[in-house]
Amino acid sequence: MATTKTNGVPAKKKKGSLINRIIAWVHLWPSIVSGIIVVFVCLTGTIIVYNEEIMDYTAGDAKYVTVPNNAKRLSHEEIIKNVTAYDPDLAISEFVLFKDPARSMRIRAFNPKKRKLSMVYVNPYSGEVLKVDNTVFFFFVTAHLHAELLAGKVGGWTVAIATIIFVISCITGLVLWWPKKWNRATRQASFTIKWKARFKRLNYDLHNVYGFYSLLVCMILGTTGLIIFFHPLMNLTIKATGGTLAHLDEVLPKMDTTKASKDMVYFAYQVLEKDYPEKKMVSIWNFDRQELGAFVFTSGHANLKSIENADITIYNRYTGEKIEVEKKYLQHEKTENIVWQLHMGQWWGWIGKLSTFLAGIVATSLPITGFLIWWGRRNKKTKRKVIVKKPEATTTVPV
Repeated sequence: MATTKTNGVPAKKKKGSLINRIIAWVHLWPSIVSGIIVVFVCLTGTIIVYNEEIMDYTAGDAKYVTVPNNAKRLSHEEIIKNVTAYDPDLAISEFVLFKDPARSMRIRAFNPKKRKLSMVYVNPYSGEVLKVDNTVFFFFVTAHLHAELLAGKVGGWTVAIATIIFVISCITGLVLWWPKKWNRATRQASFTIKWKARFKRLNYDLHNVYGFYSLLVCMILGTTGLIIFFHPLMNLTIKATGGTLAHLDEVLPKMDTTKASKDMVYFAYQVLEKDYPEKKMVSIWNFDRQELGAFVFTSGHANLKSIENADITIYNRYTGEKIEVEKKYLQHEKTENIVWQLHMGQWWGWIGKLSTFLAGIVATSLPITGFLIWWGRRNKKTKRKVIVKKPEATTTVPV
């Protein structure tokens, strides 16, 4: 690390090996160029972490219903009919059903005319639409800002390049952080923050120490983001985990309009009560699987883009028989889901979310604190003293 200090801040090394200078250059300049993008991407990603909790709060009383005597839940066709009657422009994309009989059904729906995504809460016994909550649309827009700056392919590539630089900066930052010698002084400097120090030193510690503590989670967030963006990386990850590149839909029966479909709601509760009685909710996508002759249920805690503790159960929608598929097809789905879980912070319950949230805050601050360190060193004035002889006295004038 640095050998001299200015105002308590380790000074920039003037000499060092070529490799160290290259690492320092790679850590500094690409990060300065991409700094604003990284700050924006990390900030929007951090905002999304607690989307589920926020949406639960804004749903309010619509989350619960009064369970009638001799309660019987309506079929999915009746539910769709009621939602369509409430607003014909709502296109249903996902159903989320809860094991708790007092919970309402949560439906994700998109209005193509208003271009708005909503969560529709429906009484599963009466079919009454309890609330159309547009909070999810805020997170929908924020997610697209996070992924592509709302600028399509150009924005996506801009974010991807900034993310690559961020991941490289994490690696080079660890190299620069690593002390040459481990002793009491270096351990204290590397792992603790001097809160009472001057601003320059405090800023340096916030960048150096918090950067180290958040490094692992930041690397996970960065690499999973790249895996999601670059399809070949996702395919490689799927293959490496034992999955096949063929999608699950390719091996499932297609819809047969000559046959009558059984009730999706009935089989959803079969999953919750018999297949996975320990699970509290089950979800099924509707919008992109309307041509399937099967119900594909995913039990587990459903979030915007991933499902925690996910298990897939498939039923033939015409015969009601359970469909077993090869493990490699299920692994495809599970691997994609795990990548999204890691990226969204939906792993290990509240610990995963809190870790991701805190790491997101640190990641947002790193380009700022790093810039301030560079700017402070760049503008550091070297005071020199010049002796000017006068008849009366010798005056020292700073230049």
